Parts: sequence; structure tokens; C-alpha cells
Amino acid sequence: MQGFDSNLLRGRKVLVTGAGRGIGRACAEAALGCGARVIAVARSRPDLESLPDSDGLERWVADVTSQQFLARLGELDVLDGLVNNAGTNRVGHMAEQSEQDLDAVISLNIRSPWLVSRAALPALARSGRASVVNMSSQMGHVGSPRRTLYCMSKHAVEGLTRAMAVELAERRVRVNSIAPTFVETPLTAPMLKDPAFSAFVLGMIPMRKLATTDEVAAACIYLLSYLSGSTTGSCLKVDGGWTAQ
Repeated sequence: MQGFDSNLLRGRKVLVTGAGRGIGRACAEAALGCGARVIAVARSRPDLESLPDSDGLERWVADVTSQQFLARLGELDVLDGLVNNAGTNRVGHMAEQSEQDLDAVISLNIRSPWLVSRAALPALARSGRASVVNMSSQMGHVGSPRRTLYCMSKHAVEGLTRAMAVELAERRVRVNSIAPTFVETPLTAPMLKDPAFSAFVLGMIPMRKLATTDEVAAACIYLLSYLSGSTTGSCLKVDGGWTAQ
């Protein structure tokens, strides 16, 4: 990745969930570019197959909420990095949200990173230098209309990150989060096509620009590498100043 040494993650094995598109894909490609061996996980086989071929790339077609995936994680010998990126959003006024919406967001955004981290913990602990990166959001630090479910879930991710960092420090596993502002991805693109919503978003960002997937991936590489060797329990915000106001 531009700005990082191509050997920065040499010799490290990193697993990225939600690696087929958007931020997760950018993180997987950036880790490969820095020399890591990468396990890219996504539900969509075509998305994974569209990743550039690399000797260091392993593709897992899997649902991260499934017992089969968790069992496969438990079979890993050593894992040096874990990026809990898979997530979802259900936008709408609280009064209009269903219990199905609630369950979907809790399952993927809260239960999944906890269960995946627990399943991967033996392999992470054997590394002696492991780093877990939980993909959070600026919405884990603020509130926003029509996003009660998403805000709730990302506040939970921030709490999970801090608690894991304290508990796992003695096992030499660092845990941090990244909190991006809006990034144009397949998930957000339809929302950002609404001129009123796009104006609202840019009006809340002092830098008046969306974040890019590469900017979020750069934060991820920093947290996975020795460059952040004494950083744990922290959140790296890539939000253009949204939460500074």
C-alpha cells in the first residue's frame, strides 16, 4: 500500500471478514500489498474470486455467523491479525423498525465480532504479537436520526474493543477499533444518491469530504503492524472531524 513498506506485514497471517467488497476488500488488498498472508472471508464467491490472485491469498466463502466458520477458525494454528469488518445496517425511524431488523443488526454487528474473536483467540494467543481490529464507526461515538440500531451496535463494538484490550493484554493480543465516517461503498452508495442526505452528511464533516476505502485500510494496516505496538484499547477515527464537534 502506498506509504507503507511492502514488507511491513511480512510473515504475518491476517484474516479479514467481509473482504469481498468495500472497506473489507481494501483492507485485504492493503495487507497483501504489505506482505501478509491473507485469509479473505465473504459470503459471495464471485466477490472473492474477483480479488487479484496472489500467492499469499486464501479465499474462504463463509457466513461469519455460522458454526461451521467458527469451527474452522478454531482449527487455525497461528493468526497474527484479525479484522472484524463484516457488518450491516438497517436504516429507519425507530417506530418503523421490526424485531427482524433488530436481530439482524445485533447478530452481525455485535454477536459476530465477539464470537469470531473468541473462536480465533487460541490462534491469536499463539502469535505473541497479534492484533485485532474491530471495524466500528463514527456512529459508535455519537447519535444520529434513523440509526438507532446501527448506533447501538457500534457503541457496543467500542465497548467490546476496550474490554477485550484489557482482558487479552496479558496474552499479547492488542485490540483496537477504527471509526470511519461515511465511505462510498456498495452499502452506502444508494443512501448517498439522495441529494438531501448527501448534503446532510457533508455538512456534518468539517473536511467536507467522504472518507475513502484506502484511507480506512491505511488505518487498519497501522493497527495490524508493529508501528502501533503499544496501542491497545484505542479507537482510530477516520471521520473528517465529525465527532470532534
